Amino acid sequence: MSQHLFYIFNNERLLIRQTNNSYTIYSGEECPDFVQCTSLHLFTEHEGTQCYVGSTTDEELPEGYQWIGLRESYHLLPSYLYQEAGKAAEIRYFDTHHRYCGLCGGAMAWHTPISKRCTECNDEIWPQLNTAIIVLVRRGEEALLVKAKNFRRNYYGLVAGFVETGESLEECVRREVREETGIEITNIRYFASQPWPYPMGLMVGFNADYVSGDIRLIDGELRDAAFFTRDNLPAIPEKLSMARMLIDNWVEGNA
Repeated sequence: MSQHLFYIFNNERLLIRQTNNSYTIYSGEECPDFVQCTSLHLFTEHEGTQCYVGSTTDEELPEGYQWIGLRESYHLLPSYLYQEAGKAAEIRYFDTHHRYCGLCGGAMAWHTPISKRCTECNDEIWPQLNTAIIVLVRRGEEALLVKAKNFRRNYYGLVAGFVETGESLEECVRREVREETGIEITNIRYFASQPWPYPMGLMVGFNADYVSGDIRLIDGELRDAAFFTRDNLPAIPEKLSMARMLIDNWVEGNA
C-alpha cells in the first residue's frame, strides 16, 4: 500500500515526528490511529504520494511525536516539508472560514483539492491570498530598519504593508514607506517573493533607494525607525522571514 503524508493540526500546532536527530511529517496508509482526525482533505499529490490535511483536538501523543507551531517547525523540518505544511495550514484555514456560500448561504463542499463549490448555486471559490510588500531602503552604506508596534519580539525589521485594491506593487512600496516614515524613495526593484501562511499571505520583497526627507513616525504603526550601517545592526528577524533575506542580501553587498 502507498504511504501518504498527513499534516495534522491541533489548533495552530502541527504534528511532527522525531527520528534520531531529524524531524518529519507523519506518513502511513491512513491517518495516524493515535489521534482522531476530522475534516481530512487531500490537498496535493506529488510523485505518487498523496498529501492530506486534517484537524484533531487530541493532546496526548506517543513517544517520538510532538505538537509544534508552524513557524517553529521551520527550524526542524526539511524546507520542502515546511513549505508544504504551510500550504496545508492555508487550505485548512480556507476550509474553516468558507463553510457557507457568500451568495446564497448554501453549504460549501470541496470541488477540487484547492477549491470549494456551493451545493445550492454552484458558485466556486478559491483561497484568496493577502498580498503584502516588504522593502529594504538603502541610503549610501546604510539601510532603513524599523521596529513595529505589533512585533512580538524586540527586533528591527523592514517597512511592510498590504497591497490595496487598484494599486500596483511598486505604488504600494512607495506609499507604505511614505506613510510610515515620511521619506521618499526611488529605484524600486523586485527581490523575491515568499509564501507566508500566517494565515494566508504572499510576501513580495523589494529593494529601493532613499531620495529625500527626515524620518517621521506618521501613521502610528512604528515604535522606532532609523538608518543603520552593516557593522552596527540591532537585533533583526529570524531567517525564515523575507525581512531577514533582504537584510542578509544587503549585508552581503548584493542590494
